Amino acid sequence: MELAVVYSRALNGINAPQVTIEVHLSRGLPGLSIVGLPETAVKESKDRVRSAILNNHFEFPLRRITINLAPADLPKEGGRYDLPIAIGILAASGQVSGIELDRYEFVGEVSLTGELRPVDGSLPMARASRSSNRKFVLPADNADEAALIDDLEVLPATHLLSVCSHLNGGDSLQPHTADPEHASAPVLPDLGDIHAQYQARRALEIAAAGGHSLLLIGPPGTGKTMLAERLPGILPPITEAEALETAAVLSISHHGFHTSAWKRRPFRSPHHTASAVALVGGGSHPRPGEISLAHNGVLFLDELPEFDRKVLEVLREPLESGCIRISRASRQAEFPARFQLVAAMNPCPCGYLGDSSGRCHCTAEQIRRYRSKISGPLLDRIDMHVEVPNMTREILAARKTTRGESSRDVQRRVMLARERQLARTGKPNSRLDNREIERDCLLNTEQKRLLEQAINKLNLSTRALHRIMKLTRTIADLAESDDIRTEHLTEAIVYRRLERLDANTT
Repeated sequence: MELAVVYSRALNGINAPQVTIEVHLSRGLPGLSIVGLPETAVKESKDRVRSAILNNHFEFPLRRITINLAPADLPKEGGRYDLPIAIGILAASGQVSGIELDRYEFVGEVSLTGELRPVDGSLPMARASRSSNRKFVLPADNADEAALIDDLEVLPATHLLSVCSHLNGGDSLQPHTADPEHASAPVLPDLGDIHAQYQARRALEIAAAGGHSLLLIGPPGTGKTMLAERLPGILPPITEAEALETAAVLSISHHGFHTSAWKRRPFRSPHHTASAVALVGGGSHPRPGEISLAHNGVLFLDELPEFDRKVLEVLREPLESGCIRISRASRQAEFPARFQLVAAMNPCPCGYLGDSSGRCHCTAEQIRRYRSKISGPLLDRIDMHVEVPNMTREILAARKTTRGESSRDVQRRVMLARERQLARTGKPNSRLDNREIERDCLLNTEQKRLLEQAINKLNLSTRALHRIMKLTRTIADLAESDDIRTEHLTEAIVYRRLERLDANTT
């Protein structure tokens, strides 16, 4: 046999298109060439594979070896093609049986001794492999991750020799199963630790119920970060499909995915010095950024005005679309970015605007410049603007004897409200389109008049108007009400807090 065909997988975002590896032995001067848009790590595969074959007492063919990675226009990167290339050479030279190669897909980096090393992206590759009805052979260190995919036979291996023995009918590779459900449940911060701050707690509950974005405004030390950290604990449990998407993003990132994080909503909190590429992703070989790593979870931006304005502007598109498209000269990649944004900021440069002790000496112009670091279009896309004031001495003294409502109790209400939304439209209220808003957020004459007054007084845009309507629907769902009442609309209008603050400083 002078031609062998082996199947593997590439990575393009969180997708894993099939790669067919064709190995042909022909007459001519000994040599090995790899074609099909291989990048440097793939080209270097020939040296790793040659040493691995020789060190395991196989014969490396002294013939002209041509390896084609198809499709030819798909860029190939990384060391994941080492194992299929080695199997292809051994099968083409008759040292490994090639009769049933079409029943398998192979990925794995091969060391000079033949040991298999783990690779990135095994989860999205395993998910794609399931649709081909083939068995998936990969390094043992990636087995737990790949085994999260149901209805896929995962065959982990630690060495090239074990794969060859399996194909030749010797010792067989045993299917691997994982049981991530028995992983210890995460201990999340409890909302009961937050004393007072009733409006902020209420806003957090509404944000969780409808998937709304949230901006917390208040002096230092009032609990803005504590509130944000407790949002994952009151969100509805993550679904199987959401967990797979989240794990797939982590799998292709530099962080990697660990099964201990299975079915946990991510919470990402990048520092304000983060670049635009760190936030949205990029690089010559595009990798996901913080907004994709927060997919189906929470992205917390503390000290929002301290972020570079150009960095914040890149959030505008993914906040609307739920994905980010990265284009390079040689390739394009799309990553999911359906995150829930929570941001925090001080009301002024010193942070003490409105303090009863008079600590703030910021001028109106200083406050205006400070807030102008956040563009109007970005603020328009944040559903709720909530003030988090300082607590009084009486509240601080009472905290020793009182405790706020726990995350578990709040989560029950959130889940009931979310179930109403899913039953009505199949998605959270934050994702309603204009037609669904007109259908599900009906207002009577009095409520329409109230909304018009708010638009004129706060100078709201059409986008802000739609977000108020979505908030109103969520508040009604929390109240288990099919109809929108005036108190629901009034509360939603109150959460356009930043416009009111700006009006007070002019």
